[in-house]
Amino acid sequence: MNRGIVSTISDRCKICYSCIRECPAKAIKVVSGQAAVISERCIVCGHCIKVCSQSAKQILSDASLVLDYLENYDTIALIAPSFTASFPNDYFKFPAALRKLGFKKIVETAFGADLISDYYVKEVQSETKKTIISSACPAVVNYIEKYRKELVPNLAKVASPMIAAARYMKKNSAGDAKIIFIGPCIAKKNEFLDDEVSGVIDAVLTFGEIKKIFKEKNIILADLEDEDLDPPHAYLGRSYPLAGGLLKTADISGDILEKEIIVVEGKKKVLEIIDEIAENKINAKFVDILFCEGCISGPAIDSDLNYYSRREKVIKYIEQKSNLTDKQLWKSNIYNSRDIDFSRSFSSKNQRRVDPAEETIKGILAETNKFSPQDELNCGACGYSTCREYAVAIGKGLAEKEMCLPFLIDKLKQAYNDLNNTEEQLRTAEKLASIGQLAAGVAHEINNPLGTILLYSSMLEKELKGDEQRKEDLKLIIEEAERCKNIVANLLNFARQGKLHLKRINMLSLLSKIIRTVKLNPDFKDVSVKIGKSIPDCFLEGDEDQLSQVFINLLNNSCEAMIESAEKILTIKIYQEEPSGPGFPAASDYLIIEIKDTGAGIPKVNFGKIFTPFFTTKKIGKGTGLGLAISYGIIKMHKGSITFQSETGKGTAFKLKLLRKIKNNEFEFPSKKNELEEYKNAVYR
Repeated sequence: MNRGIVSTISDRCKICYSCIRECPAKAIKVVSGQAAVISERCIVCGHCIKVCSQSAKQILSDASLVLDYLENYDTIALIAPSFTASFPNDYFKFPAALRKLGFKKIVETAFGADLISDYYVKEVQSETKKTIISSACPAVVNYIEKYRKELVPNLAKVASPMIAAARYMKKNSAGDAKIIFIGPCIAKKNEFLDDEVSGVIDAVLTFGEIKKIFKEKNIILADLEDEDLDPPHAYLGRSYPLAGGLLKTADISGDILEKEIIVVEGKKKVLEIIDEIAENKINAKFVDILFCEGCISGPAIDSDLNYYSRREKVIKYIEQKSNLTDKQLWKSNIYNSRDIDFSRSFSSKNQRRVDPAEETIKGILAETNKFSPQDELNCGACGYSTCREYAVAIGKGLAEKEMCLPFLIDKLKQAYNDLNNTEEQLRTAEKLASIGQLAAGVAHEINNPLGTILLYSSMLEKELKGDEQRKEDLKLIIEEAERCKNIVANLLNFARQGKLHLKRINMLSLLSKIIRTVKLNPDFKDVSVKIGKSIPDCFLEGDEDQLSQVFINLLNNSCEAMIESAEKILTIKIYQEEPSGPGFPAASDYLIIEIKDTGAGIPKVNFGKIFTPFFTTKKIGKGTGLGLAISYGIIKMHKGSITFQSETGKGTAFKLKLLRKIKNNEFEFPSKKNELEEYKNAVYR
């Protein structure tokens, strides 16, 4: 049973994936932006706590429960032998502090290691052919029961020192005394609730928790006298928090040349040896496994000392106490426990999930922009060793696409581009609004005088006979007045933000029709037009009149740019391109139309002004500078894009990207700055 012993403090989690990377059971996934522990998969090894630089992982505390026990019951403390490493300067005062807190008896858990030593000797001496795995480390037991069920029979059917000591104290204590284990191991909080051993331990505290209680109760160890622990006292069992200590306790040889006995400590080596045993690559008789580098490196050791200093403290304590241990009394206590059962059994609690199908894995990789092995960076940023392992985890529901850093960077780039486009649209919208107001005034104030000028100029032209010079002057007045009228009309057209009148359009037919119209201009008779398509379907949904205006503007501009060119070739291509990545529209959603000429080209200095209203490089009277600005607005209304590439003296290519089907027929710009800010926030969320 796992009570959700390890959990995440949301406000502190920075999604660095260190915990995911270090979790041997892959029992952590990102949920709602937080690295959440999947309690049923967690083996409570505590590695996520040790590696979290933000202290964003918390341990379920039994502190309040223990304080209640201390107030209402006789309470026994079983302290792990690594207490000397957690209280390096005051370990002889630690028993006094516990007694002041209210514990009636303080006993070494190490005595439990002495109690089970003969059980391990019998396991090693048994005739079984399978490799026996020590069962003292609850994190190892959890891992095997949940992820290597085939190795459950390999676990030594022996209770841990904590359970053994608790069984002894239960039998030898009167009444309903509560037994509390205090140590550096978080997995003990899970072990004592297991159905196989429940009922002997009433609560588990870490050294960190007991220190907090001391602080709350104003118990200062330095102010106390040195005191000894209560019997039964341990002997060689005090060495079990060290790597190989269990073998030392049971007097089993752990010599480096002894091939039948292997001692393994540390997460990486533990996972390797378990895999080796499962694959029958190990022939050893007995393997002593600890997920930590000895219990002195437990996740809740709560000590500033390094590994070697902690080890030294434990050894020093063993040396100090061993010479004072009454061997006869110790043997008597061991003998008196002969009727207590220190064995235990184990069962499968399988949490392994079936690997997804190969096609599913490939699909997941493709969704994160990994279409071939060369695309798999295996950077480990997601917390998984390889991209494939990560894809398998997604397929099992243990990971999310957003955990892939390169994928997120790609999405961020796209979001940044979208934001830039939106800001550009906002600027365009502001221009449209300003010009719209101007156009309304201009139309009202200028159209009427222009109408009068045109009327009377035409009347005068008809009345003049024989005076060709004046007739030419009047003709010029009429032409200029007509030009002014066209400018006003263009202003209104540019400023208009109405609904699109959508219909199904064959773009190949539309372009062919426009080309024939443009070619009627005698100035363009030498232009050679090449039009082609690389797709069978050239249809899209759009406003035919407005799109016609766009292509008339572009084709006229291209032809005009080639008037003085030696080579006059206008090339039009219709095609579609591949999607830019997962989450983006499919290739079939867009139609690409490219218009390329061999004209004079556009100087780089003018690149940023091309779509600006009233900017033109044409001669006076030849253009208003609104054609491309109008075209830009129309394409944006169609939720498309228009870009260009140009090189002076070699020509210009315009590329239009149009959605084949527009989801709604109304184009809207963010109209206020606060709306743009909301859009920014939405994009970056």
